[in-house]
This record gives sequence, structure tokens and C-alpha cells, in this order.
Amino acid sequence: MYTSLKDFSVGDTGKITGFDTAGKIYRKRLLAMGLTRGTEFKITRLAPLGDPIEIKLRGFALTLRKEEASAILAELVQ
Repeated sequence: MYTSLKDFSVGDTGKITGFDTAGKIYRKRLLAMGLTRGTEFKITRLAPLGDPIEIKLRGFALTLRKEEASAILAELVQ
């Protein structure tokens, strides 16, 4: 089942499956940051109000706003 990256919790590991059509304005920027289909990530930090979200992928930490995270579709990896 695919869900938005913003719905993941700290410590969850996921794999990017695509982008939501509503987040079309963020797609080009997210792809440039290395968030491509099949990339695995781990949620490392979450601000108290849920914005921003820090993920670790490809050996670096990346901080995303809630709007950007909601544009990313991902699946939970066990």
C-alpha cells in the first residue's frame, strides 16, 4: 500500500514509489534532490508540530516541509 511520506513516523524506513499529482509543483525539485523512484529512506527527525521532517537517504540528511513530503508517495519497508 502506498502512502504519503508525511504519514510516516520517526524510525520508519520506506521506499519511494512515485509522486502525488497534487504535488506537481514540487516534483522537479524533489527529483533534483535525489528523491527518485526506488530510493530507500529513513525518517530520522520530526518537529513537534510535524513540520519539517528530516529523512536520511543516499548517505545524507534532507529536511522537507510538510507540503513537499505530502507530494511523495512511498511504501513502508520492513
